[in-house]
Amino acid sequence: MKRLPRIEQYGLIGDMQTSAHVCDDGSIDWLCLPRFDSPAPFPALLGSEKHGAWRIAPAAAFQEGSSASAERRYVGESLVLETVWTTSSGSVTVTDFMPPRNGAPQVLRIVEGTTGQVFMVSALRARPGYGRISPWVHEVGGRIVAEGGEDTLWLDTATEQREKNGAIVGSFTVTAGDSVAFVLSWSPSHGSPPEIPEPEAALEATLAFWEDWTSQCTYTGPYRDAVLRSLITLKAMTYAPSGGIVAAPTTSLPEELGGERNWDYRYTWLRDASTTLAALLGSGFRQEAGSFRRWLLRAVAGDPENLQIMYGITGQRDLSERELGWLPGYENSAPVRIGNRAAEQVQLDVYGYVIETLYLAHENGVAHCGDTAVLHQRLVEHLAERWQMPDEGIWEVRGKRRHFVHSKIMTWVAVDRTIRLIEAGAMEADMFALIELREAIHRDVCTRGFDAERNTFTQSYGSQEVDAALLLIPRVGFLPPDDPRVVGTVEAVRRELSTPEGFVHRYRTTGKRTGIDGLTGNEGTFLLCSFMMVDALALTGRLDEARALFERLLALRTGLGLLAEEYDPTSGRQLGNFPQAYSHIGVIGSALLLQQLGASAPTADADVLVAASAR
Repeated sequence: MKRLPRIEQYGLIGDMQTSAHVCDDGSIDWLCLPRFDSPAPFPALLGSEKHGAWRIAPAAAFQEGSSASAERRYVGESLVLETVWTTSSGSVTVTDFMPPRNGAPQVLRIVEGTTGQVFMVSALRARPGYGRISPWVHEVGGRIVAEGGEDTLWLDTATEQREKNGAIVGSFTVTAGDSVAFVLSWSPSHGSPPEIPEPEAALEATLAFWEDWTSQCTYTGPYRDAVLRSLITLKAMTYAPSGGIVAAPTTSLPEELGGERNWDYRYTWLRDASTTLAALLGSGFRQEAGSFRRWLLRAVAGDPENLQIMYGITGQRDLSERELGWLPGYENSAPVRIGNRAAEQVQLDVYGYVIETLYLAHENGVAHCGDTAVLHQRLVEHLAERWQMPDEGIWEVRGKRRHFVHSKIMTWVAVDRTIRLIEAGAMEADMFALIELREAIHRDVCTRGFDAERNTFTQSYGSQEVDAALLLIPRVGFLPPDDPRVVGTVEAVRRELSTPEGFVHRYRTTGKRTGIDGLTGNEGTFLLCSFMMVDALALTGRLDEARALFERLLALRTGLGLLAEEYDPTSGRQLGNFPQAYSHIGVIGSALLLQQLGASAPTADADVLVAASAR
């Protein structure tokens, strides 16, 4: 059995409908087919290779203590992953990618000899149904097929393959100049055989797709490489057919090793998707905003009064949560969950994020259509009736509802951006009533959500706790950055939630005792909260400190430029679902803000891109 990899040892490939996690030992340990939210036939990431994985590597690398080594990189500005293996007998390059889909979902793996001669092994063990089904492996028209339940996997390669203990195994020798391709395709078990692509042509087309897409990027600052890699990662998490965006392409990667804080993120949170689009819009990408707006109209449909905080990637409302008891979880972090009960929660801040995105889209030339204006108006009308309610808040607590300060602030944002759109002539509504509502919310937050004795806003009304989400106060323009209440809140978060390295926790957890979130256990520092601190420092005039923290955060990225949800400074490990959209939003948003503020001190006008928030 192979060693258990760290989360950060995985690279990501994808086709904008699903994605695969490729370990640095050559193993695909996570792949859901045909969609992000489909059951995984390769779920070894949440168990072991016996639960389903596909490894291609030099035979020597399968041996304990092998001297075979691998170096990886993405090819240019793309999602094509290249691994160079060096062994005592020679070297090979393995290129892994998923072509943007024009038919069946496919994973292509091309092995090319570079020097000498290398003996290679491919071992594919498919286990559909999240590792629960042992498929029927047989040949159909000279193609190796694994069928189980509703899934059929087709393996096409010129090398000889055989079944061995439920796996499809083949060995072959590659010399300098040789090229051997593997194509894995999926079809429904009742469907027709998928076509076999020409591997080199598929590779060229995939590289051309990414070159064309990244050419739209308008960011030219000093952190361009990091920003572009984060943009590519966010694009990889969009579901092209619908315009939905997943928060992460994985489920149940733990926020605490061995703990219960394991959630399924393969869905579209309105908050996550909105901030993702804000980051894309701020970097020059507009098409995604139009696609998401159409997704939003379909998902919410004629029922904005029952707005959910999240939906499936094609707008499904039922995301019932259940546990997969046969999977032990990543490093025995159980339970493994699919579905997410948070879909049933009330989170008032999502109104602010959705309306902020509609506002930013309008500001970036995406016209406010009539249907959007109707939906927008109904959302605001409904919010006017609900803003004084308690809710579960941005962190989706599974304890009692509270009057979370961040939620109230984002309701203020929803009203404020609506007023701006009315002033711009993009929609019609009773502006004077909205101005009164905006003032009422602002007055309520400043009266009930501020601790004058400690000079800080609090997590919720009447609470003594602080919350990293409060760092967004100057970012969204609720108060100017030089307001003493803002400066005091930033200092309180630094004092009570930051580590010596400057990384920031979301809020205090309580170990074995049940905390305000209704859960036991602790978690790592929340990476996006740390980027939020970068923004708060920059806006309050501490640019040098902001840049230093930003660069420490960039240093946490993997060698492939990827970030999970959290980071544990004690163990030096990334934690949580991977890669995480929010973390990459933080990279982009902070880089844009630092570029904007770099030439001059911040002003009281903090109406800048809202590209950072957090669950």
